[in-house]
Amino acid sequence: MTVTPAMEPTSVPAAAEAPAVPARAALRRHYLMCRPDHFAVTYAINPWMDPVAGADAGRAVAQWEALRDAYTALGHEVSLIDPLPGLPDMVFAANGALVVGGRVYGARFTHAERAAEGPAYAAWLRSLGFTDVLEPAHTNEGEGDFLTLDHVILAGTGFRTDLAAHQEAQEFLGRPVVTLRLVDPRFYHLDTALFPLDGANVAYYPGAFSPGSRAVLERLFPHAIIAGEADAAVLGLNAVSDGRNVVVNAEAAGLIAELDRNGYRPVPVDLSELRKAGGGPKCCTLELRR
Repeated sequence: MTVTPAMEPTSVPAAAEAPAVPARAALRRHYLMCRPDHFAVTYAINPWMDPVAGADAGRAVAQWEALRDAYTALGHEVSLIDPLPGLPDMVFAANGALVVGGRVYGARFTHAERAAEGPAYAAWLRSLGFTDVLEPAHTNEGEGDFLTLDHVILAGTGFRTDLAAHQEAQEFLGRPVVTLRLVDPRFYHLDTALFPLDGANVAYYPGAFSPGSRAVLERLFPHAIIAGEADAAVLGLNAVSDGRNVVVNAEAAGLIAELDRNGYRPVPVDLSELRKAGGGPKCCTLELRR
């Protein structure tokens, strides 16, 4: 009798394991903010602003206070600059300067309505002990268009900040500056379309950028978090990350879910009133890097 050898059981490949999500580490930050005591929408210098509709100043203050409280609850230091009458957009502290390595590259605003903010922020930073302050020769709007990572500064142009300011900032700060061109007027500052997740990676909305700039971002940040238009359209990318915790507009539901999947801890806030002037968490927040 011929015995047929038993067949070896077919091995079933194990399900591919999901890649491990890295442990994210928060770094304590020092932020400068400006209470919106004089906030109002009385002119239109970006597509978000409608002077006819205006804004609820009292509600804006309450939303701003919740943002400040979120930072302090996370352990960050918050300093306050005094708001000045006649400067309703001074609440958007990010535009007031770029501070890297203890050096201050001052702001020179595009629109006359905000021109006095640059000197006001520079004077306050000097009073805080920053002695190396450059009054810029070229138009730039601070951290609105300059975002700092560990080894590079990303710089926006196209609507507010002159290309020459990128070169001026690089010479003054001694950091490489990479130019990115913005093409959608809704995203008139770089910080409305991109934010650093940590010192080496970013989240961004590709539709805000020129084709060449998108290619640069893909090359520099192959593992970036990509946001969709719906989240970008509620200024979801005008967010602030400490490397783990991401303070983000609550309406950006898709981006919040993606941050969570990638090991970040979203901290949703409501800044819907300040968004009527084109601002979100990052606009209200200037980081002081000593």
